[in-house]
Amino acid sequence: MDKKLKKITLIYHITIIFLALFSVLLVLCSLFHWLSIVTYPYNYIHNGGLIIFAIDYVIRFIYAHDKKHFLIENSFDLLGIIPMHPLFVFFRLGRVVRILRAHRIFVVLGIDGAFTGSIHKFIYSTGFIYLFSISVAILILSALLYSVVEKISLSNALWWAITTATTVGYGDIYPHTFIGKIIASILMIGGIGFIGLLTSTITDFFTFNKEAKENTVNQNELKELMSSIDQLSKKVDHLSDQVNRLTKQKKNTNHRNR
Repeated sequence: MDKKLKKITLIYHITIIFLALFSVLLVLCSLFHWLSIVTYPYNYIHNGGLIIFAIDYVIRFIYAHDKKHFLIENSFDLLGIIPMHPLFVFFRLGRVVRILRAHRIFVVLGIDGAFTGSIHKFIYSTGFIYLFSISVAILILSALLYSVVEKISLSNALWWAITTATTVGYGDIYPHTFIGKIIASILMIGGIGFIGLLTSTITDFFTFNKEAKENTVNQNELKELMSSIDQLSKKVDHLSDQVNRLTKQKKNTNHRNR
């Protein structure tokens, strides 16, 4: 029974990896015009993959024992099923990485260790995943509302939200209605705050790692210095013992000669 369950799990994981990579490849082909994809088949395939990953996410969430832990660990999966823009499918690669780690593929390839551990620590331990998810949620919600109020496409609304929240402000898209200006004001206040925290978290992480490495190097140098001092002290003690021994022998010799 265990072997059968493991086989089913393996087939399921392989299928998810294939679908995730295929959806990413499909979007890349569409963006860079690598293949002449007809609009309707592309939309059907893209939407079909979106539905499959959405159903998979909902089922895993229902059967998850710790819902809070599931939401944190699978934040990228939730972002990967957002239907606003095809580029969100790239978040599905996070699921591929987790599956490969679960099957210890990175260990076999020899690329697992400090590097992947640092990435996992950066994403989850520093709170980056929380800030990133909240920032994306603010951008998406603002873009959705702005799209409805200003009557523009979702992709253009998302572009406006990103340029506004990052204080770039090209001015190619701007609110014309009163409600649109209110949405923009809220996005400026909330979005800029969270994105500022996001960038500071990234900076603090790399700064802390650099300082930690420097402290580690200093501690290693200090240990080496202390070890050298201990060895030198032992040599001095040994020479002192020899001098004392020779001195005693010389005194005994002089006393006998008298």
